[in-house]
This record gives sequence, structure tokens and C-alpha cells, in this order.
Amino acid sequence: MTSTTTPAHSLARNGRYITWLASDTAKGLASALFSFAIPLIALFATDDPAQAGVISAVGMTIRTLTTLYGGVLADRHARIRMMVTGSVVGVALSVAFTALALTDALTFVALLVIEILLAARTGLFDVAGESALKEIVPGDAMGRAQGANQGRDAVLQLAGGPLGGALLAAGAWAIGAAMAVCHVVAAATAWMLQRSAPHEAAPSAETEPDAAIPETGAAILETGVAAAATTAAKPNARREIAEGFRWLFSRADLRGVLFVATIINLGFSAALTTVMYALQQQGHSPLTIGLLGTGAGVAMLLGALVAPLLVSRIRAGAVIIGGLAVSTIAIFGLIPFRSPLLLGLILAAAVVFIPAVNAALMGYFMVATPTEMLGRANSAAAVLGMGAMPLAPLVAGIGLSFIGRETTLVVGAALCAIAVLLAVSNAGLRALPAESAWATHAAQFASR
Repeated sequence: MTSTTTPAHSLARNGRYITWLASDTAKGLASALFSFAIPLIALFATDDPAQAGVISAVGMTIRTLTTLYGGVLADRHARIRMMVTGSVVGVALSVAFTALALTDALTFVALLVIEILLAARTGLFDVAGESALKEIVPGDAMGRAQGANQGRDAVLQLAGGPLGGALLAAGAWAIGAAMAVCHVVAAATAWMLQRSAPHEAAPSAETEPDAAIPETGAAILETGVAAAATTAAKPNARREIAEGFRWLFSRADLRGVLFVATIINLGFSAALTTVMYALQQQGHSPLTIGLLGTGAGVAMLLGALVAPLLVSRIRAGAVIIGGLAVSTIAIFGLIPFRSPLLLGLILAAAVVFIPAVNAALMGYFMVATPTEMLGRANSAAAVLGMGAMPLAPLVAGIGLSFIGRETTLVVGAALCAIAVLLAVSNAGLRALPAESAWATHAAQFASR
């Protein structure tokens, strides 16, 4: 009897995925370097954790707001073309940052402006890159693709801290120069990806949800039909943003994760930022602080290697809840220790299951979301997930200034614990199946 089993899609032989991964990785390294360096540069420039916290908080707020419009742009326009444009903008901003550093002009105001511009670039263009993956990788390989992406992120985590610390030791200009090189690579590989596609159309050009409205016969005068159709088809950013949120909240399989993600991100980010700020205030060098992420990077890389096995064999709900619980316990473990070595080991324990959590969440999300809605749904989920994160650097900076390191860490850990309790009590999250059943599970909710 002849077997009819279809061979599994090979990501290694998917040249377009490899090119996409190269572009996304280069862009990710630029972001990792800047995210590591900007709080430390701000601390050195102002010697005030609260001011450093303001810069990071404003940047996160701008990124959150612009992400809403980034999702609309990703669904209106060719996503890979937007990847090219976003990387070119990144080159220009990186060169500007380098010039400011070389002229000793990195004041509080200059750092704030650069942070705002780079955050806006991320919000407006990065959603398109994330959404483009569904056009490149088939659904039956999405879980493995997300696992590979998590491995990539782990490598960036592993290299980003030490590399950022070494570059910052040479000067802030070195950070800017490295960012510029990364964005040049990202632009070039995105351009290659665009050239390799037979043709690329805007994802929602023919399928915009509100473009076709059922006629109501006698309810509309014949002379007004054309005007009504024109109004419905006219692009409207606010309406399109609202569509993304409405779709997301209509899905019982997805909406339960959103509030959990918001709270856990706030608690986790506040705790990690507190640790980094406290080490700088204790007099540790940027290189030492960068090496703090080495243990976390190794743990994430190991976690990424086993993530595909976990998401394919264990229910996604169990992977998510279990991973968040381990991270929360580790955050509590940060409170009594100040040694960079011990903090690095604890951080490693905190992030070891994060790749599996992300692979389960992002993989299922990509499978469950229609292509024409993916940009707006991605941005809506990102905004809800990041919604409280602008508070994290403020909590860390103001907390260190007024209530001390230990109490600030207790606040972060308590927020993480609340998120885990909400996850355990959420039936929709608990019901998420293993990878092989994602499409079937998602189809049940799509038909409602």
C-alpha cells in the first residue's frame, strides 16, 4: 500500500524563511544593543535612576501607541516592502545617534528624543516583519519556525549583553555604529526577500473586513448606495484598529491570555530593570552588567532547544502556566541577593521556560489569525501585552529612589504571582492544546 503522508516542511530548505530570519535577526540585534545601552547611558549622563526611568517609560509609551498604527499599515501595505523601509529608517537614526555620541551631545533631552524616534520606528514597522512570516512559512511548520525564532532570540540575549557592554566601554558611539551596521544588513536581506517573491500585494487589498457591506434594499435610497460604498471602502485607521481589538476580544481562545501577559510583563520587567539599575548604582561596570545576561542567554538557548518538544507533546495551556510559575518563583529569589554571579544564575532559572511559553503563545496565535487580520491582531495583542510596561522603568527608578531595592523587587514579584493566579483560573488559556491540534482548536472559535 502506497503511503500518502506528506513530508514535513523543511525550514532549512526554505530560502525565503532563512532570508527573513537573517533580516529579523539583524534588526533584533540592533534593538538589543540599544535597549541594553540606553538606560546605562542615561544613568551615566544624569546619575539619576528616576530620569533614566522616564526615558525608558516614554519610549515604551511611544512604541505602544505607534504599534496600533503599525498593525494597520501592515494590513494595508506590502509587508516585506515595509521591512525594507523600516530598516532604512533605522540606519538613519543610528547614524544620528552615533553623531550625537561623537560630539558629546547625549544629554537627557537628546537621549529622550532618540528614544522616541527609535521607539516610533519599531512600532510602525516591526509589526509588518512579524506578520510577514505567515506569508513565508506554511501553517504546519509554524510551531517549528517559532521555536527557531526563540532560539535566535536566545542567542541575541546571550550575545547582546556582553557585546553591548564591550561596545559601551569603548564609547556610546560604538553602540550607534553597530546599530547602523545591523540595520544595513536588515535592509539588504529584506530587499533580497522582496526580490525573491514573484509578486507581493497588500494583504488586505481585496479582503478588508468592512469593504463590503450587505445592501439593505429599501433601507437605503438608490442614489445613496454609491456614496455609502465609497465611505465604507475609504481607509480609516481608527476603524481598522478597532477591528483588530474586536476580533481579538471575540476569540475566547485568545482573549484570556491578554490580561495575564500585561501583568506578568509589568512585574517581570520592573524586577529586571530594578536589578540592572541597582547594580549600576553599586558601581558595577557596563561589561559586568552585560555579563549578567549571559547566564540568562544560555538558559534561553537551552530552553529554545527543548521548546519544540514541549509544544508538540504537552498542552499549550500547561506549558504557559508552568513556565510563568517557574519565572515567578525565580523573581522572588532575586530579592535577597546582590552578587552579579548569583543574580545571573537566578535569572537563568527565570527565563529557561520562556522560549516554550512564547513558542506556544505565538505559534497558536499565528495559526489562529487570518492573514488579512494578522497585522492589526498582532498590534492589538502587542499593545495589550505591553500596555503596562511603560510603568516598569518608572517603578524601578522611583522605587530605588524612595523605597529601596528589596521592596521594589517584592512589588515586581507580587505582580508576577497575580498573573500566574489569573492564568490558572482562566479556562480558555487552560484549554489550549498541543501543537498538532492548534488548527482544529482554532477553527472551532473561527466558526462562532
